[in-house]
This record gives sequence, C-alpha cells and structure tokens, in this order.
Amino acid sequence: MKTKSLTFGFLFFIVLISAQFSTGCGEKVPEELPNILWLTSEDNSPFLGCYGDEFATTPNLDKLASEGFLYTHAYANAPVCAPARNTIITGVYANSGGNQHMRSYYPISEAIKTYPDFLREAGYYCTNNSKTDYNTNSIDPDEIWDESSRDAHYKNREPGQPFFAVFNTTISHESSLHDSIPNEQLRHNPEEAPIPPHHPTTPAMKHDWAQYYDKVEDMDSQIGKWLQELEEAGLAENTIVFYYGDHGGVVARSKRYVYETGTRVPFIVRIPEKYKHLFSEKKPGSKVDRLISFVDLAPTLLSIAGIKIADWMQGNAFLGNQKTEDPEYAYMFRGRMDERYDMSRAVRDQKFRYIRNYMPYRIYGQHLEYLWRAPSIRSWEEAYKNGECNETQSRFWEPKPAEELYDTENDPWEINNLAGNPEYEKVLERMRSANKEWMTRIYDTGFIPEADRVERAGDLSMYDYMRSGKIELEPIIEAAETATLGKPENLEVLKSYLKNKEPAIRYWGATGLLILKEDARPALPELKEALNDESASVVNVAAETLYNLGENEAAKKALLSVLKNPNEFARCHALNVIDCIGDKSPEIVEGVVQMIHKAESNTRNKYDMRSAKWLIEKWGLDPDEFDVEFAW
Repeated sequence: MKTKSLTFGFLFFIVLISAQFSTGCGEKVPEELPNILWLTSEDNSPFLGCYGDEFATTPNLDKLASEGFLYTHAYANAPVCAPARNTIITGVYANSGGNQHMRSYYPISEAIKTYPDFLREAGYYCTNNSKTDYNTNSIDPDEIWDESSRDAHYKNREPGQPFFAVFNTTISHESSLHDSIPNEQLRHNPEEAPIPPHHPTTPAMKHDWAQYYDKVEDMDSQIGKWLQELEEAGLAENTIVFYYGDHGGVVARSKRYVYETGTRVPFIVRIPEKYKHLFSEKKPGSKVDRLISFVDLAPTLLSIAGIKIADWMQGNAFLGNQKTEDPEYAYMFRGRMDERYDMSRAVRDQKFRYIRNYMPYRIYGQHLEYLWRAPSIRSWEEAYKNGECNETQSRFWEPKPAEELYDTENDPWEINNLAGNPEYEKVLERMRSANKEWMTRIYDTGFIPEADRVERAGDLSMYDYMRSGKIELEPIIEAAETATLGKPENLEVLKSYLKNKEPAIRYWGATGLLILKEDARPALPELKEALNDESASVVNVAAETLYNLGENEAAKKALLSVLKNPNEFARCHALNVIDCIGDKSPEIVEGVVQMIHKAESNTRNKYDMRSAKWLIEKWGLDPDEFDVEFAW
C-alpha cells in the first residue's frame, strides 16, 4: 500500500473548501467526499433490458437503472478499447494526444495528468481491478493507482478514507465469441436472436448473436455481485456508482466502427440521497438524454470531488458543481485498427450522426486477424462472396462513401445514408462544419500519417508537437477535406499538393489522386516523381495509385524499397497496399519474405508481421516455414 499523499487533517480542509462550491439548489453539501465506484464491462452496446432490449436478460443492471439515472446518449469516443481508455484516463481525446492508433505506445504530454493523480491528491484511495491498456508508454499503473491488480480493492483503504475504485469485467469481450458454445447449451435461442438488417441470417451469425446475449447475461451477474458486495459492506449510501461499457460491440460492424453499434454504450449512474445535490434535476429511475462521452469522465470526477477542472481537459462535466450546459455534439474517431489502416471521424447530435471517411477507397471489411476469429464474420464474408447478401448486407465489403449521415431516431441501425439527399443538405453542412471545427480545435493528430509522425516528433508527444509551432494544421485538414471528396475538377489542386513542402499535404494530394482512379491519369508524371518522396507514406499511396493506372513496375520497385524501411508502420502501410492491389509477383513475394526475416528483431507491435502472415497465407505459403513470431 502506498503512502497517502495528504494527511486527513489536510483532507478535511479540502472537504471544507470543496463544500464552498455553490450547489445551485440551496441544499447543504455533506461534509465528506463521496466514495465512487466504477463498474465497467467490455465490448457491449446497450443490449440491456433497461434500454428496451426484450431479448436481453439483465436483472441487476435493470435494477441499478431503476435506482439511478440511465443515459440514453452516452458514447465512447473511440470504438475500440485502448484509445477509448487513453481518452478516459487523461480527459483528452486520444486523437488530440496522438494516441488514437490501436495499439500504440506513444508518449502523452508531461502537461497532462491522469484523473487518479488528481483524486489521490485530494485524499482518495484509488484502486483499479484490473484493466489498464492506456495506449501509451507514459502511464505506469503502479504509479497512478494506490493498487492496480486483480486483488485491488477499496477495502484496503485507511479507516474513513474516501475511495475511488474501478472493477472491470471482460466477460462480454469480443474473445467470448471465438470459441462457439453448442446451440443446445445456449440460454438464448439463436432462432429468436434479433439480427440487424446489415447482417445476413447465416447459422453462424444467429449463433454468435445468441452466444453474445448469454455473455451479456453473465456480465450482468458479475455486476450484481459487485453491487451486493457494496451493500454488505454498508457502503451503498455513501457511494456513487457508475456502470458503463467500454465501447460498442461485438459482432462485426460494431467494435472498431464509428457507428452507433461501435460507439454507443450503456451508462448508468446511481447517486445516494445524501449526494443528490450533484444531480437534482430528475428523480431516480429517470432517463437522461444529455450527450455524454468518455472525454467527459475525468472532468466529471473532478467536479464531483470539488477539484478544479484542469484547463487542458477537453470534456464537459455532467455531474457536480462544475457541471456545464448540455453540449450540442459528441465526437468520435477511428485510426489504425491493429494491422489495418483506416481513418474516420464522427459527430453525433441528439438526432443525427455524421461520419467523415478519410480513406474512402478502403472497404469497411478489411481483413483483421483478431476480428476474423469470430465465426459470424467469416460466414458473412462467405455469404457475400457467394452472392447471398442484399444491398444493405453487401455494403460492408465495398469502398466507403466520403460522407455518411444518418437519422438515428428513425434509422437506428444506420442503413439509409442521407448525405446525398438534398432535403438534409443543411444538416449535412452543419455537422460537417462541427466536425472540422472540433478537429481544428483539438489539434487532431490523425492528419499526420503514423509512419511520418514517428519521424517528425521523435520522443516528443504529438500533443506537444502539434502545439509547438512546427506545423500548421489547418491547411493540412483543408487538403484532406478537398482530396477525399474525390472530385475530378480538383485534379490540378491535387497535383499542386504533391509539390507542397509540407509532407502531410503531399500525402493527402496522393490520396486524392488515388480516389480519382482513372481520372488521375493526367497526373502520371507527378505521381512517378512522388515515388522518390522522403515520406514513405507518400510513396505508399502514390505506388497504389500507379498500380491502379497500370504503371506496375515503378510502383513495385517503390513498395519493395519501403519494405526495407526501418519504420515498422511504413512497412505495415506498404503491406496493406500490397494486399489491396493483389500483386503476388515473385518479386513482391520475395520482398515480403525478406522483410519477415529482417524486420522481426526491430518491430515492437508486430503489426507488420501480422500483415505479412496474412499475405503469406493468402498466397498459399506455410507461415510455419519461416520460423518467426508473426502475431503480437
């Protein structure tokens, strides 16, 4: 147990100071800090009875919702665990800090503190049981928590000391679908499982949905045990309880995707009567339609504890004395998912979701080793290849539009894209502007290709680099916005981007030409020159564009050169390109084989190795022949 950061005499002083904050309702503030218990589950959307899901079996969470407040518009800012946790622990969007890629180990700024640091300074005993996975090399769990382990528990605090405790269950995690339970052992009937319209009703799909509902039921049981433990300890009347899922999930097109299915989460808060001044607008058992997202959690904790919210925090407190007005929007982001590159941003208001895809030339369903372990997605892919999917179900396997807009009230599964509907032009423009304003305001690091950011920032955090004056972001975002719309009339502008001194603008220029396909042919001289660019990211995109225009030999030589690059993310990107262009010539095969043997010793995440393994298997070779560890 670590030494407490403050004496309890000083703690009492802090409590008195915190009590001076106005409650706004004339009520007396208790002269003690509330305990705070966070119960979190993994990879689940609001598939709970209290959210109206009649197929779900969730009595414990339904009861918690009846005693607390159920948030109907709660969102993970990232649709995958590690970037979402990075956002939670810092109160800074991971794409602002440079930590949006799954999984990565880039530093966070020294100017940023984690919320346990603040709480411990205020006298809280902070425990984490036991998920960390903060997507950075800057956070040491043993330093920020009093306890962080499978044995960590609030019961180990000093007598009378307030606690903040996290208990996380992995029961509903994606991996729970990797091994199929026999149908006769399932509690939820696969033939009665509610299958979304974007999924084909294959036997494997129905089975995975039913098995997933079983896992949600098991998760609910674990939540019930933790709540019962709190009751038996006599602490329920002094403890604010939060429950939420860490992002949406888990059947394909949910986790990893910035749709409702990937980002909307169940979120319930139970506040004891003595702390009702923290939320006095509604009675227990009520629903709250305020937009909240994970970036709001850290400032909300500080608000509850009477700690001044740090200026650099990017969220809004939704409880406590520093609660803000309801925000108009919630924002979401997607970067690299394991070994596959993609980039999307999303904006959500009370009714609509806007999605901006910055790599629309990639299909949604890029092969991911981990995702493909589930039988359901393999059956979906097979059904598509066999021509058994309708238009809605086929969309996952086709290139994306640059923009998507959905009326989530009337189209909860986000099937009908309104982005091209003139009746919604004003909505589209408003949300497009909101997205651009947000990305500019937070210094979105995603517009710098990952391989380039390693070269440009070095050991400096991207948060600090973007604010250092060494880069001008707005022209880069403007280039990305122009390039990815895919308009042939922008050809000359895109060619000029390839001449720009800023490498990121050259990257987006090459991207725009890739999207133009045959319309980019007049830019052949500029594209061939771009194969010599100092940025491997520009080379990779230019090479793919040239392949599509039939200029294979020069492009092949450039890709083979990138495979020898010491930067593993440059190599990973090149392998993505090789897979998409379908080149399995002897030279390419030999280049990948050489990379496998040379790169194993200087790769950390091994996502380049995972990409290489997929190609080797796709080409009909045996990965075991190479005597290397392919997957991280």
